Amino acid sequence: MKPIHILLSLSLAVVTWACSSKADKAPAGQAAPAAEDVVVPVKLTPVSTVVRAEPVVASGLVSSAQEARLSFKVGGIVDRMFVEEGQSVRKGQLLATLNLTEINAQVSQAQLANEKAERDLGRVKSLYADTAATLEQLQNATTGTNVAKQNLTIAQFNRNYAQIHSTVDGTVTRKVTNAGEFVPAGASVYLISSNRRSDWVVRVGVSDKDWARLRLGNRASISLDAYPGKTFNGTVTELAQAADPVNKLYEVEIRVDPGTAKFAPGLFAKVTLVPSQSRSYVLVPVEAIVEGNGKDGFVYVLADAQPKGGPLHVRKAPVQIGFLEGDKVLLTNGLSGVKDVVTAGSAFLTEESTVVIK
Repeated sequence: MKPIHILLSLSLAVVTWACSSKADKAPAGQAAPAAEDVVVPVKLTPVSTVVRAEPVVASGLVSSAQEARLSFKVGGIVDRMFVEEGQSVRKGQLLATLNLTEINAQVSQAQLANEKAERDLGRVKSLYADTAATLEQLQNATTGTNVAKQNLTIAQFNRNYAQIHSTVDGTVTRKVTNAGEFVPAGASVYLISSNRRSDWVVRVGVSDKDWARLRLGNRASISLDAYPGKTFNGTVTELAQAADPVNKLYEVEIRVDPGTAKFAPGLFAKVTLVPSQSRSYVLVPVEAIVEGNGKDGFVYVLADAQPKGGPLHVRKAPVQIGFLEGDKVLLTNGLSGVKDVVTAGSAFLTEESTVVIK
């Protein structure tokens, strides 16, 4: 009996294995699914088109449109300095004077020379009337008198400008010298910035490509590190007509409205300029961008040919990034003819992935 039981057990095992193999076979005309295939759930978001003016972003320092670098007309020893850095001054206010000892002596010399020239002219005129002097002598004496008068005018002018008066209502932003120092003619002594609210500007450098898109009167928004979270309005008032020879950038001046805020020269500013020229952009959510590198990136879209009733697949589409606008990305190139992009699940995708739309 025992051999019969063993034979029956072996027969039952063979039948069970055969049935199992038949159940595992795929239906006719369909490939058996690979054990490693994974279906990735994704979300699709429609692609839209917008018209925008691509902003120009630059940084610079706040300064005053009315700045004065004040100096003495002549060199000399500084006698007195009447104001210090940070003080407010009025237009016409006396700020500094030179020691006038030497300058007064030069004025006296010019006065004496002028008086002598006039006396000489008077004598030559008398001699010429008596035919004791020639016409040439009279003309020379006349010229000498005129030269002496001009020298006196120069000396008096230099004495008047041996002192510095403020040319604007403003604030002393820098004091370069002190009393007792020697300063050459024309050397800066004070730097004065106007403190009128309408005079505050930010000067930034932009590339030639951005410069070509800007126009006088273009709007700008300015943010300052001194006032985090606050934005100031501005307007382009000047566009340089030549590039800086050092950095090759074109200077743009933006006049800023400070509102109720207190400004000072030297505040760091970030400027966003809005050109008048606009163009059409493709708009996609920022989460659709994968493998971004500078202006280049990729997005996942549904493959062009999808089998009817079969599994869905995706492909990577290259795009050119223009700029960010909140949680959206404006694309300058790519996605022609594409209606939807993958915005969820893209981190788990490859171009061989099978997807299901959730």
